[in-house]
Amino acid sequence: MIEFDVRKEEGGTVVGPQGRLTMVSARAFRDTVTEVIERDGGTIVIDLAGTTFVDSSGLGALVACLKTARQAGGDLRIAAPTEQVTMVLGITNLDRVLRPRATVDEALRG
Repeated sequence: MIEFDVRKEEGGTVVGPQGRLTMVSARAFRDTVTEVIERDGGTIVIDLAGTTFVDSSGLGALVACLKTARQAGGDLRIAAPTEQVTMVLGITNLDRVLRPRATVDEALRG
């Protein structure tokens, strides 16, 4: 089971999935991030420091959330990916699209 830590920060809203972002949890993740986008708008940062594993469904959810955020006039950024997540982003070349930042603060600053 995955949990989401959602908090407002100066410069945007941070969503931190805690656990495995997989086919089982991807829909809940998309729903949570979509709700944040609709409620807060602006910059959304996905803090991946607590995400231990991501599969293709999790990657698809991240890309779908990026599209939703941009269509709403905002942006979605990812921060602090774990080693496994960094490897998957690199293998799939999604690191070029999602451009991970080292920290949440760096992602909030742009």
